[in-house]
Amino acid sequence: MESGSDQPDPVDSAAAPHPGSHVTGRLLVIIPTYDELENLPLIIGRLRAAVPEADILVADDNSPDGTGALADEIAAADPQVQVLHRAGKQGLGAAYLDGFRWGQTRGYDVLVEMDADGSHPPEQLPDLLERIEAGADLVIGSRWVKGGSVVNWPYSREVLSRGGSLYARLALGLQLRDVTAGYRAFRNTALEKLDLSEVDSQGYCFQIDLAARAIRRGLRVDEVPITFVEREHGTSKMDQKIVVEALWRVARWGVRYRTAQVTNQVRRLGGKG
Repeated sequence: MESGSDQPDPVDSAAAPHPGSHVTGRLLVIIPTYDELENLPLIIGRLRAAVPEADILVADDNSPDGTGALADEIAAADPQVQVLHRAGKQGLGAAYLDGFRWGQTRGYDVLVEMDADGSHPPEQLPDLLERIEAGADLVIGSRWVKGGSVVNWPYSREVLSRGGSLYARLALGLQLRDVTAGYRAFRNTALEKLDLSEVDSQGYCFQIDLAARAIRRGLRVDEVPITFVEREHGTSKMDQKIVVEALWRVARWGVRYRTAQVTNQVRRLGGKG
């Protein structure tokens, strides 16, 4: 795996925010890609217009359609865009973990997860950043809180998403409405507390894992409503393997969580004896 493109790192403004910044410190938006040739220039253009102070890291998994090469061209023309070339298709979770490490070693204060397909509207990123400014450690762009919505989704996808969040909430005792959502803003200080070296989950499961870790460590996790828009170009990376992984991993975590609850209760009762 390459450590990045040959382009220089974004212009270093010490740790100061860009003019008009929505957040204190430096902001990095991580966009994983695999065959997103049509979508990439669109999402970067919208993001640069919506949040001009954001630096962008495209984490490309050696896309056969040339997305990585296009990302290099965009980066050559824009110093706020960087490219992380990965050896091959290794999954969404691995791409974000590599992106987090890349951003952390370069002193970013807030790191954002954003899909390349336009389903996470860049125009709503300021809403997530406002919650970070208000003190949240992790902010989730939620489809299922009041004001959230989905556009152009088949009913089957909505049932899968709502059902997945309900399953994770019940199994893990979480109060979040949209546990599987992938539009997120993290404080770097929060990521440092999540033991990312132990995370090996992917897809839906990766998002559930990080949300649960944040809550278990007492971090403040907020949800803000977003309008999730189904992609217009390219094909979804969702497949049966991702769903199956989420089912069995959440079941395993749920058993561990409930067992720990029972053990703690027994210890408390024993201490009163």
